[in-house]
Amino acid sequence: MSGRADEVLRYLGAGSETLKESSEAPALRREAEQLLARAEAAAAPKTLCRVFPLAADAATGTYSLLGADGAPVLTLSGTLAHTMLEGCHKAALLLATLGLPFDSMLRTQQARGMAQAALLDACGSVLVEEACDRAEAALREECPGLYLTDRFSPGYGDLPLTLQPQLLRALDATRLAGVYLTDTCLMNPSKTVTAIVGLSTAPRQARIRGCAHCALRDTCNLRKDGKRCDSL
Repeated sequence: MSGRADEVLRYLGAGSETLKESSEAPALRREAEQLLARAEAAAAPKTLCRVFPLAADAATGTYSLLGADGAPVLTLSGTLAHTMLEGCHKAALLLATLGLPFDSMLRTQQARGMAQAALLDACGSVLVEEACDRAEAALREECPGLYLTDRFSPGYGDLPLTLQPQLLRALDATRLAGVYLTDTCLMNPSKTVTAIVGLSTAPRQARIRGCAHCALRDTCNLRKDGKRCDSL
């Protein structure tokens, strides 16, 4: 059975033990596989990636991504940025989106039934994360000899969502990928992810996997049951 289908169900809070114990598991996996195939066919994924020189300011503890004119296009502060970017001389901005066709498909499904819409939404989460993985893999190929940090996003740890406008401008994301922001800094199309990746000439040990840095830590169904997705 497809590992991708299991990943879809995990986004719904159905961990491996839950699936093993449930008599509905085979039917759920089949439905997830079918919806995943439909979502993949409907989506119009796009990815953007741009590498910038990185300047650290010891006095303020900030890290600035520099444009062609040497001026900052995005300045990051806080514990997470310091943890991930210390020792890096470059940083990349990534964006992945499934585009408006997936949003249209999701709205149609929501009108028909919320249960299957939730499953479709989870399919979208899997697909956009896969798009991020592809963008990161391409970045590795474009930067031989450099080591990449984990990718991290506005809304993780102490990195605020209010960085999204500058990040999207730095990528020219509205023009190149059709992504724009709401007044509350949420992105449209809804299945869009932005991320920052540090690049260094030395191996990077810092990792941000885990609940403390997850944007869903306050609403995660697994955490409510005393579980963690990185242990499934």
